[in-house]
Amino acid sequence: MASLAHVIRDYQSGELSRDAFLAQLDSTLTTDGFGPAQLLEMLGSAQRKAPLPDDLYVEVRRRIEQLRVSNVAAGGEETGMQTTVELPPARAAGAGASNSSSAAGVPGHDQIKGTGDTLNNRFVLEECLGVGGMGTVYKALDLRKLEASDRKPYLAIKVLNVQFRGNPNSLVALQREARKAQVLAHRNIITVYDFDRDGPIVYLTMEYLSGKPLSQLLRTPGYQGMPVRAALPIVRGMCGALAYAHERGFVHCDFKPANVFLTINAEVKVIDFGIARVFQRPEEESDATVFDPGSLGALTPAYASPEMIEHREPDPRDDIYALGCITYELLTGHHPFDRLSATQARNADFKPQRPPNLDAKQWRALRAALSFDRTTRMPSVVRFIAEFDNEARAEKSGTLAKVGLGGLAAVCAAAVGVFAFRATPDRQNDARLAAAATAATDVVDREASGSSALPVTSIATTDSAPDTPSAPKPALTLATVAPALAQVPCSALAASVQDHSLTVRGYVSQRYGVAHLKDMLAALPGVDTLALEVEPLADDKCDTVNALAPYWTRNLQAGHIAALHVRPPSGQLNEGDPLVVDVTTPAYDSYVNLDYYQLDGNVVHMVPGPRAKDNQAPPRYTATIGGAGDWIISKPFGSEMVALLITPAPLFDKPRPESESRADYLRALDTRLAQMAAKYGQDRIVADFAPITTRSRTQ
Repeated sequence: MASLAHVIRDYQSGELSRDAFLAQLDSTLTTDGFGPAQLLEMLGSAQRKAPLPDDLYVEVRRRIEQLRVSNVAAGGEETGMQTTVELPPARAAGAGASNSSSAAGVPGHDQIKGTGDTLNNRFVLEECLGVGGMGTVYKALDLRKLEASDRKPYLAIKVLNVQFRGNPNSLVALQREARKAQVLAHRNIITVYDFDRDGPIVYLTMEYLSGKPLSQLLRTPGYQGMPVRAALPIVRGMCGALAYAHERGFVHCDFKPANVFLTINAEVKVIDFGIARVFQRPEEESDATVFDPGSLGALTPAYASPEMIEHREPDPRDDIYALGCITYELLTGHHPFDRLSATQARNADFKPQRPPNLDAKQWRALRAALSFDRTTRMPSVVRFIAEFDNEARAEKSGTLAKVGLGGLAAVCAAAVGVFAFRATPDRQNDARLAAAATAATDVVDREASGSSALPVTSIATTDSAPDTPSAPKPALTLATVAPALAQVPCSALAASVQDHSLTVRGYVSQRYGVAHLKDMLAALPGVDTLALEVEPLADDKCDTVNALAPYWTRNLQAGHIAALHVRPPSGQLNEGDPLVVDVTTPAYDSYVNLDYYQLDGNVVHMVPGPRAKDNQAPPRYTATIGGAGDWIISKPFGSEMVALLITPAPLFDKPRPESESRADYLRALDTRLAQMAAKYGQDRIVADFAPITTRSRTQ
């Protein structure tokens, strides 16, 4: 788990949004192992180095001080807080008081709730469980149940995100979610109790589940899929939930691994029917006639059907497409379309490869579920599981007994054991995680064959996978490498494969490290030879890299069709040197955008700009920019970057100032690139980077 200082640094660098920062903060405060006084010292040190916005600083401070309250509410002993910790005052008037009431002077503070807070004088938010598109989920203590000596005083509470609460229809959305989930009373669907509000805070109460979401299993380093026999109990649980909902006229509309929960009691629970919409039952009033939750834009492109992306009316077959993607990922360890959206994969004529562990009928069922066209997609969940579940078919013919819940218990318990290692994400644990994931599937194999299974404790702590018979070396393809690269934070990476040789080029953050990347890639199945042409980037470049990385990768995969080179090639520039850049454009008419990302957090627009207004370029055009000494290196000095962005049309309708805040520019850039990609296609946008190092003449 990241420390408080790391979480603050991630927010400052742009890696975390405000909501994600608050959610990560809650999780960190409850698992860091430090007392309030130590956390306040960390906060003060971080604030002196790089101040947080005033309202956010006061909120972090308030949540640290509330840790004592949370401890008392849970039945612990109150431990007095030291008063000798010196903290930098917030710049806003009245924001520097030392108690939690000081935050009331910060505009919008009454719209923030977090760990240690109480809702309606009843529910104490004790632990952040995760953040999603609609809100943040907490483990909460129900004080009424505690007073009544209830054996299960805990529940889960979803508190709406600040941005989502700003939507005037948000309360309607949550009411619809509560009503839908209450109607959907099924063993594989989470139990929802009610919704309520505490002033401006709107929240939903539901049963508290112990376990982990399926998404964490799929993202475990070294996870390469599990045997069909091990995956079937999970697939059955997902199908049971969806079939039940579809029979009652509801489509989930955002079915994805994060919304499938594996409990420690060997159960599969589907959660968050937050944007489910009625698709039939015309005899009843449709929610869509009053309010359409889909208008809130909460869908996940990698699992959304083409029809969902194209905003067509929901249909049960939309959930079947997502079910197919998740099942494929569960079996193979990677997404069937390399995490491309359905429309992108369809336009590229992407055809998923058959997993080697499926028989012909199973593959026909899965392939039909993955169809880009509703008319040819698997028509129902019931039909899918009937054709995919080979054990059920075999049982009917008397040739094989089902694995049953015992197998699922082993999978879920082993998965939870695997997740425990994620609290310390070092390289040694990467190997342990891979071994634990392998051991989890071996347990189910033993269960199915009638032999004794390993204890779960040995699965969670073993340093090596059990001996298994030798198997043919797995094929090395871009499809197996791409998901691993996609999980590397703050990076721009492109891979090429030949036989069992893997070459990766690009950039990775200094925090993640080239050595860590090397270890991770070398452990991928099928890799015999690994060549890295990767440069480390300063962590403060993460926001820029994250914005441009998809276009940089596309450029490299297309044969480096656009390029920029800084003079001198070393990228070492001294105070007073001119910034000179050579640019090459693709083999089609395009527009050149050249930006200089400075150390002080600003970006200088070299082209187009006041000194180079015309940026339209013919095919395969080469130019030298800055040769006349238009831009001269000056302080502050350090690691900086020049970025080339090629677009099919002018990037902005109006000229931007020659220099502006990097954060403001990247927000505008993200919006504009999304519009261009939708209109012209993503393949018409490419980018290239050139890191540079500037220094004083006296150095």
